[in-house]
Amino acid sequence: MSKLRVQSFALSLDGYGAGPDQSLDNPLGVGGVGLMEWFFPTQAWQRMHGGSEGETGVDNRMAEQGFNGIGAWILGRNMFGPVRGPWPDESWKGWWGDEPPYHVPVFVLTQHARKPLTMAGGTTFHFVTDGIHAALEQARAAAAGLDVRVGGGVATVRQYLQARLLDELHLAVRPVLLGRGEALFEGLDLPALGYACVESVSGERAIHVTLRRRD
Repeated sequence: MSKLRVQSFALSLDGYGAGPDQSLDNPLGVGGVGLMEWFFPTQAWQRMHGGSEGETGVDNRMAEQGFNGIGAWILGRNMFGPVRGPWPDESWKGWWGDEPPYHVPVFVLTQHARKPLTMAGGTTFHFVTDGIHAALEQARAAAAGLDVRVGGGVATVRQYLQARLLDELHLAVRPVLLGRGEALFEGLDLPALGYACVESVSGERAIHVTLRRRD
């Protein structure tokens, strides 16, 4: 059976997956861009943006693993865009331009219905209004036996953790302190939920920690 995975999810030392005051100008919140500075130098990132250079060390290997064997994604609405409430129109098509980096079906959690949005490169956004279980069921069907990746944000990852639906969670822990923002593990008892740390690997700019659910 396919796995439900979180991959390359950047986290600060004090446990925040995004900074405060998220906006169009600061999609990761104030100071949140520092969480991703392990990813930007990698060859994986450079190739996503049409380049051919980039570093090929541990950070890059971990980033590339996050795209292997993925047949569908699940995103929270904030990961699709900054629009709140009912969709005013269909002009917003995501943060990534005409060709998003997913290249597979993507299921966006939202409370407001919207028609599927087909983009260049094989990505189609489907907007799911029936919650996390419905999104997972649709994503697994679309993935056709491959794994499903939960791309975030923090609230979405927390929901799947609380429901014990995540099989694996890879965190890229950055040596930065945010102080405020969206705390990933606040109020969660991970051992009680059945999760254990199974791997820790030091990369060039992050420590890569993998949690796995015990059956």
